[in-house]
Amino acid sequence: MFQLVEFPSEGATLRGRLYVRPNLSRPSPVVIMAHGFSATINGMVADRYAETFYAAGFAVLLYDHRNFGISDGEPRQQINTWIQARGYRDAISFVHGLSEIDPLRVAIWGDSISAGQAIVVTAIDSRVKAVVAQVPGCGSEPPPPDADGAMFAAIRETLLNGNVSASPEMTTGPLPVVSFDQRGTPSLLTPISAYRWFIEYGGRHGTHWLNWATRAQPKTPVPYSPGICARHLKVPALFVIASEDEMPAANPKVSRLAYQVTPEPKELLEINGGHFGLLHYPSELFDQVSAAQRDFLIRHLA
Repeated sequence: MFQLVEFPSEGATLRGRLYVRPNLSRPSPVVIMAHGFSATINGMVADRYAETFYAAGFAVLLYDHRNFGISDGEPRQQINTWIQARGYRDAISFVHGLSEIDPLRVAIWGDSISAGQAIVVTAIDSRVKAVVAQVPGCGSEPPPPDADGAMFAAIRETLLNGNVSASPEMTTGPLPVVSFDQRGTPSLLTPISAYRWFIEYGGRHGTHWLNWATRAQPKTPVPYSPGICARHLKVPALFVIASEDEMPAANPKVSRLAYQVTPEPKELLEINGGHFGLLHYPSELFDQVSAAQRDFLIRHLA
């Protein structure tokens, strides 16, 4: 169903799966996918979404973020949203060089923190023609007003050309990603639902998931903000928002504000099940969400 591929990004090699049918009569539209906070591509359900899109006729590039899983990069297990967003752009450049892929029909998909990155990249990179933002990490508080677009311009310049390295004083951790005992062993993600999902899925054989990470927050002229970027989207966007999302950085009120300022064409799917419900497979909620995403991509990309 897929072949293992690799491509360069920010001085490292990113690796993942390319789902594409051989001997096509014409190039395929493609969905570029990366998982959320510290998760990996093998067995942690993003691969099930990839299979759904592939079955619908799309090519799919599903890869591990820099520093995680089967991708290279140092420091290991460090999450830097700017670097990960640049990874999406390098993935776009990679598929643009493949004869099996139609460069004019590229969508990107993200979950949680990666969904926020997908919003930022789509607002800045005109090569993206559709975006799926699944329980997006748009922040715990609404972004500041940006009536003249100056903050967005600064975010764009930072993503394209800025220094986004982080010194030790700009990082949090290393800490466990999840823990069942926040008093004795505090973790980066605190809800018990996060602990249950990561231990159930990340703990499976062969995922390459590790229960520790650091969070880097480089000093930039304007803080990273999917909410500021949302109003600058120019392509079809699907937001999947959990009405009772328990993750502070994916506050559903903030995500709805981002959706409200997103220009048309756009679609909103509100779901139950919290932040992790759609990452349980098999489940009715997975079927509902994956079908909605598939149909959205068919309408706007196929």
